[in-house]
Amino acid sequence: MGDGPVDPRRRVPRTDTLLADPVLAAATATLGREQVKAIVSHAQGRARRGELNPDEVRDAAVAALPTPGPRLVLNATGVVLHTNLGRAPLSSAAVAAVVAAAGHTDVELDLATGRRARRGRGALDALAAAVPDAGAVHVVNNGAAALVLAATALAAGREIVVSRGELVEIGDGFRLPDLLESTGARLREVGTTNRTTLADYAAALGPQTGFVLKVHPSNFRVTGFTSAVGVRQLATLGVPVVVDIGSGLLGADPLLPDEPDAASTLRAGAALVTASGDKLLGGPQAGLLLGDVEVIDRLRRHPLARALRVDKLTLAALTATVNQPETPTRVALHADPGALRERVERLRDRLGADGRKAEVVPAVAVVGGGGAPGVELDSWALSLPERYAAPLRVGDPPVLGRVVRGRLLLDLRCVPADADEAVRAAVLRVPGDD
Repeated sequence: MGDGPVDPRRRVPRTDTLLADPVLAAATATLGREQVKAIVSHAQGRARRGELNPDEVRDAAVAALPTPGPRLVLNATGVVLHTNLGRAPLSSAAVAAVVAAAGHTDVELDLATGRRARRGRGALDALAAAVPDAGAVHVVNNGAAALVLAATALAAGREIVVSRGELVEIGDGFRLPDLLESTGARLREVGTTNRTTLADYAAALGPQTGFVLKVHPSNFRVTGFTSAVGVRQLATLGVPVVVDIGSGLLGADPLLPDEPDAASTLRAGAALVTASGDKLLGGPQAGLLLGDVEVIDRLRRHPLARALRVDKLTLAALTATVNQPETPTRVALHADPGALRERVERLRDRLGADGRKAEVVPAVAVVGGGGAPGVELDSWALSLPERYAAPLRVGDPPVLGRVVRGRLLLDLRCVPADADEAVRAAVLRVPGDD
């Protein structure tokens, strides 16, 4: 008599075999052996109950692992400052600074005297040196926080005079009027959506004026029959002028002639400039405040400043970014189209040798992140069938491109040159056409 059928439950992989799997073994480093073992045991139990085939246990255990923290993504979208990807990637110097600052640091200690010192003096000194036109500087946790602190400290219970054409939505449904009015300030809107004059501002000034606010419309453009008032003209009105330049350029960049920078804005007469640190500056999320000594001192001493202060890791990254401004953001913005084309062609040729057909096509990259609307950057991309988009997006590492007219375009402008091989390997992991 022959042997009967093997009970499928006997084919369930052993616990030690599963824990030795590279993915599950790596998970034990962050989750701990007991938690991963419990996940494995649950998957094995499902197989023994007939809910899974024995050969599905490993995949079920991997799928049940807790979602990891933010994952490194290869940005092949052609959007330099992609908000959904965390905007600016940090430079190697900034990453090293964050790692060094993860332990105990002298963030508020003068090691020479053993006494308490000004918090974040390294970042503040670096900003002050980079923008000498600023009498003083301060840092909070993001750009919106910088504007909230200014409105609270300078205009709570008073009026902020602002052009109707600059009452913008800053993203994810957050609107500037709502943000400012939440501080207790009142908005005094002047002009119209497309035209505002100096006389409009002057007529609105009075004893209740806290300051005049100018907001750079960094994520849209109004063209045609338009007029706006520059900072230099607003500075003649005799009240403080606060300017939200948005994207965080500390000095002018010829590539972005219409994007305001902190130094030029202060020279034009602004009492205070606010900006983001994780956009064109290329650093961590932070709100930068640069301006007159008296104004910055009022902001720094306001009780809200404590709630908005940045942590030591942000300060470390910001210091390194300002001191070594050759960031990945700047490299991507100024990438040579000819060199990009050569990289894409090499990638196409290597994929062709592997039996994968791809094309090299011209592409247009953009700044993104609410900065430099209308600026287009000539670029080149690898063109693949659209079916590659989803597998690449969920791969390891994820590769994010953009789909245009049924084709997936992988623009290498924002992909580090040493990651081209990772892109090739990711494409090859997608099943080919048989």
